Amino acid sequence: MSDSSPERSHGDGDRDRDHDGSADHTHENAERAEDRTVQLDVPGMDCPSCAAKVTNSVEKLEGVEGIDTRPTSGTLYTEYDADRTDPEAIADRVEAAGYTVEGPDAERTETLSIPAMDCPSCANKVANALDSVGAIAEYDLRPTAGKAVVTYDAGSSGRSAVIDAIETAGYEVTDTEGDAAGGATDDGTDDRSSVWGSPRAIETWISAAFLGVGILFAFVPGGQDVSLLSVPGGELLLGDAFMLVAIAIGGQIILRNGYYSAKNLSLDIDFLMSAAILGATGLSLFFAGASLYVEAASLAVLFNVAELLERYSVDRARNSMTELMELSPDRAVVRRDGEEIELDVEEVAVGERVLVEPGTKIPMDGEVVEGSSAVNQAPITGESVPVDKTPGEEVYAGTINEQGYLEIEVTVEASENTLSRVIEMVEQAQSNKTDREQFVERFAGYYTPVVVAFAIVTTLVPPLFLGGAWVTWFVRGITLLVLACPCAFVISTPVSVVSGITSAAKNGVLIKGGDHLETMGEVEAVAFDKTGTLTKGELAVTDVIALNDNTESDVLRCARGLEERSEHPIGDAIVGRAAERDVGERSVADFEAITGKGVRADLGGTTHYAGKPDLFEEVGFDLDHVHPTTDGGVVLEETERQCADGEAGNCLDLLEETIPRLQAEGKTIVLVGTDEELEGVIAIADEVRPDARVAIEGLHEAGLRTVMLTGDNDGTAKAIAERVGVDDYRAELLPDEKVEAIEDLTEEHSTVAMVGDGINDAPAMATASVGVAMGAAGTDTAIETADIALMADDLSKLPYLYTLSRRANGVIRQNIWGSLGAKAILAIGVPFGYVSVVLAVLAGDVGMTVLVTGNAMRLSRITPDRTGDTNTDTEQT
Repeated sequence: MSDSSPERSHGDGDRDRDHDGSADHTHENAERAEDRTVQLDVPGMDCPSCAAKVTNSVEKLEGVEGIDTRPTSGTLYTEYDADRTDPEAIADRVEAAGYTVEGPDAERTETLSIPAMDCPSCANKVANALDSVGAIAEYDLRPTAGKAVVTYDAGSSGRSAVIDAIETAGYEVTDTEGDAAGGATDDGTDDRSSVWGSPRAIETWISAAFLGVGILFAFVPGGQDVSLLSVPGGELLLGDAFMLVAIAIGGQIILRNGYYSAKNLSLDIDFLMSAAILGATGLSLFFAGASLYVEAASLAVLFNVAELLERYSVDRARNSMTELMELSPDRAVVRRDGEEIELDVEEVAVGERVLVEPGTKIPMDGEVVEGSSAVNQAPITGESVPVDKTPGEEVYAGTINEQGYLEIEVTVEASENTLSRVIEMVEQAQSNKTDREQFVERFAGYYTPVVVAFAIVTTLVPPLFLGGAWVTWFVRGITLLVLACPCAFVISTPVSVVSGITSAAKNGVLIKGGDHLETMGEVEAVAFDKTGTLTKGELAVTDVIALNDNTESDVLRCARGLEERSEHPIGDAIVGRAAERDVGERSVADFEAITGKGVRADLGGTTHYAGKPDLFEEVGFDLDHVHPTTDGGVVLEETERQCADGEAGNCLDLLEETIPRLQAEGKTIVLVGTDEELEGVIAIADEVRPDARVAIEGLHEAGLRTVMLTGDNDGTAKAIAERVGVDDYRAELLPDEKVEAIEDLTEEHSTVAMVGDGINDAPAMATASVGVAMGAAGTDTAIETADIALMADDLSKLPYLYTLSRRANGVIRQNIWGSLGAKAILAIGVPFGYVSVVLAVLAGDVGMTVLVTGNAMRLSRITPDRTGDTNTDTEQT
C-alpha cells in the first residue's frame, strides 16, 4: 500500500520527534492534506469481473472520491478524502470483496521483545534510532515490559529494517512473541539463563576477581607490587596491570553501550560511565602522578553490578506480567471428525468442541455444551468460591475445572479471549503515564545536564583558580558523573505502576493505565448507579403473603397461570419463582392484559386477577380487612390485633400497613385473587447485591463519600439507599442529568469515581475522574470503555481497589523523593570529599535501584483479604 500524495516524505520536517524524555513513545505521521490517492497491489484482481467486484465493494466506503482498477497489473488506485477514511479502511473493503492486499507498502504491526530496554534512558536511545526509519508509521516503547509495538511499512521497510535500527542503538531483538527465540541481549545477558549466570554477570565476576587481586598487590606491605614497565604516566605496577585487565573485561560492555549512546546523541548513564572510565584510565596511563586505576576498575565492576541488579529488579516486575500470560494453557484437546486430538490453542477454530478433564485449565473462552462442574474463576474474576457451570453457561480461558468433565464450544479465537485482552490491556496500561511519572521525566531532562555541568565545574574550577590538586578534583568530578544518572528515580514510578496493575489483574480488577491507578488513589467520593450495580438488575420475588386459608404454593400457582402469557419483567419474576418451587400449573383461558393495572384470565373455569391494589379495589375488595394464612402461629407484626368485627383473630390492613411497608422497602406489589376472594400478596424487587453494603462500609471506613444515582422513582431509590447505606442519593435522573450530578460532585470533591455497568452509564463514567465498570469478564463493551473494570460482579473489590491505588501513590512518592533526596545528599557531599566513587555507585545507583524496585514490589502483597493490614503493607505518606 503506498500513498501517492505529493506531500508525503520522510524528512525531518514531517515527523513528530517530541518524545519529552518519555519512557513510552508514540510516533505518528501527521495528516498532510484532505485528498489523497492510495495505491494497492491486489494480485488476485486479474480480470474485468474481479475489478468490478473490487470496485463495487470499495465504492460503498464513505469518503472514496475515485477508483481506478487495473486488472492487467493487479493494481488499484483509490482517491479518498483523508478526513473521512484511510488506506486501511480501503484495504478492508478490498478484502471484503474476497481479494488479498499485498501492496508494497502494506502496514504491519508487530510486538518486538527487547529485554535489555529496561529503563527510560534505554527507550530514548531506541526512539532516536527508530526515528531514522522513514517507513515506520508509529511505535510504542514499553521499557518496563521490555517490548516495542511498531507499525511499519512492510513492503518498503520490512521487519529487518526495524530490527536493524533497534540494534543500531545497541539493543538486540529476541523475538516477536515473548523470548521464544532466546539469544543474548545487548548487555550480554542471556534470556535462557538467570541474570546472575549471564555472560555479562560472568564477565563482571572475572573483572571483580582481577580488581581484588590488584588491590591486594597495591596495598600489600613489603613492596610486593613490582614494576612491570614504564608508561607516560609513570611506572606500571603489577597491581595496576591486574586492574587494567579488570577494566578491559568489565568495561567493554560499558564502552560499547556508551558508543551507541554517543552515536544516538543520548546523554545517559552508559555515556557518562564510559567517559568516567576512559578519563580515569587515560589520566593514569598518560599523566604523571594520576594513578586512578583503582577508581576506573571499581567503576567498571560496580556499574556492571548495578546494571545486573537493575535487570534483576525489573525482571521481577516483568515476571508479574508473565504470570498472567502463563494462566492460559498453550494446548487444547479438540474433537474433530470423531477423534480427540491435541492442538495448539491458536489452531482451534470458533465453533469447535474442546474437551476439559477434571483438575485441568480451560484453554478457550466458550459455552458449556455438555457436562457440569464447579469452575474456579479466580484467575479472571478474582472470585474465591468456584462457580457451578452447566450447559449454556459461559466459561473463560485460564480458569480451572475443579470436578466434572466439560465439553465446551469455542466462541472466540485464542488471541481474542478474555484473558488475552486483559493481558494486552495490562501491557498497554504502561503507555498511560501518571502525572508523577510525567513530572519525573521532565525533571530528568534537566537533572542530568545540570549535574554534568556541576561535575565539569567541580573538576576545573578548584585546580584552575583555588590551587587544588587535579587528580583529587577529577575523581570528585567522576563521582558526580555517577550521580548524574537519573535511572533510580525515573524507574521508580513505572515499576510501581506495573506492580500495582498486575497485582490488581490477579485479583480480578483490570486497571487500564497508570493514570487511572493514580486517580483512583486520590478519589474523595464514589457515585454508584443503582440498577445492575448496587442491585442485581434482575427482578425477583421477595415476599409471598398467603391470605384467606390459601398457601404460598396456591398463590404462586395462580400467579404463574396469570403471568405466563405476560411479557412484563414482573411476570417473568413470578413465573421464575413458581418454577423454582415446582408448584405446578393450571389451565389458562381467556387471558387479557388490563393496561396499566394487571392481567385477567380464567384458571380452571374461575376468573382470576393479578395486578395493582387499585385493580382489586375496583373489583370491590376491602383491602384494609384481610386474614393472612398462618404457619404454626407465626404471623406478621401488623396482624396482631382484633378484626373490625370484634372477633379475635389475625387481620391485615393492606392499604395502610402492609403495602406501604413493602413499598417503603423498594418493592412492587402484585395482588392475586378471584372475583370473590383475595388469595395473596406478592412483592417483587430488584434484589440488592449481598456485598453492596459491605463495599459501602469499606469505602466509608476509608473516608470516602458515597452517592447513588438512579433513574428510578424516589421511593424505591430511598429504600435501596437506606439498605446499602450510601450517604446520599439522587432519583429520577435521565442520562444527561447523571452527567450533571457527576459534575456537581466533582466541583465539591475534586476527584470522583463512577461505578456502573459500563454500557448505559457510559456518559456519566466518562465525565467522572475515573470510571469503574462491573462484571466486565463477560462484557466486551465494559472492558473497552471503562478506565477500571471489575471482572466479576463483586462490589467488595472496591475498597481493595481504593486501598491498592492509594498505597501505590504512597509508594511512588516514597520512591521519587527518597531517590532524589539520596542523590542530593551524596552530590552535596562530593565537593567536600565525603563521598567516594564507590559510595556513589553503591548508594546512589545500586542501592537506590534495589530499594525503589523492592518497595514497588510490596504492592503485590496487597490482596482483597488484607487491605486493612497496615502492619505489612505500605501506607500512604
